[in-house]
Amino acid sequence: MSNETESDRIDLLISALRDENEALRDHAIASLGQMGSDAVPRLIGLMADEDVVIREAATTAVVRIGPSVVEALLEALQDDEWAIREQAASGLGKLKDPRAVEPLVKALKDKDGAVRTAAVWALERIGDARAVPGLVDVLGDNTLREDVARVLKKIGDARAVDALIDGLLGNNWMVRRHAAEALGKIGDHRGVGPLIESLQDEDWLVRRNAAESLARLGAKEAIQPLLPLLEDENTMVQETVEGVLASLGWTAKQ
Repeated sequence: MSNETESDRIDLLISALRDENEALRDHAIASLGQMGSDAVPRLIGLMADEDVVIREAATTAVVRIGPSVVEALLEALQDDEWAIREQAASGLGKLKDPRAVEPLVKALKDKDGAVRTAAVWALERIGDARAVPGLVDVLGDNTLREDVARVLKKIGDARAVDALIDGLLGNNWMVRRHAAEALGKIGDHRGVGPLIESLQDEDWLVRRNAAESLARLGAKEAIQPLLPLLEDENTMVQETVEGVLASLGWTAKQ
């Protein structure tokens, strides 16, 4: 097949991506996925299309081409267009290629929220523990923190616990708040000592989250250190601690 007809065929398949008939679109995605590297630049261009269906179809087709597209997607992760960066992150997650871990960790700090979210999702798919410190580092990002805590739990690596303990004892109050919560969700008992220490944190939400996590961990050794918090300056901390002490089996002596 000459290059010209190959290029014509790519044009034809790309226009079929816009067809209202889903079966025709799926056929176009599959065919583009077999075209190899010739189709890649055009498909990456389509990742900026205003229609999300087209953007996702283009990414699916690129992923079908296989590992040879990783370099092109890593380059696309640096594109000026946020939609291309988002789709590139998504595609790299689907390919599960370890080469993408470091660039995706960088993308966790992208200026666009959709790109950051796609990077977390991709790192979850790849499941590589090298991403852990970078994930802990963005626990303070409101748009990401629920997803990040879930991914850390899923990777469930010793590094996640160590990095969270570092975060819990560090000087960023936002990271401390979310690390205090995430340690309870991961459920590793190495978190108990640092969480007890955090019951004296100057930030009320760190104290509250630490108390709640100690309940999740069933840490009876926390009962004594928790008692002073029944008179915490913050009523929400007081209420949480009452519930936590009850769940740990403590009863107030009348």
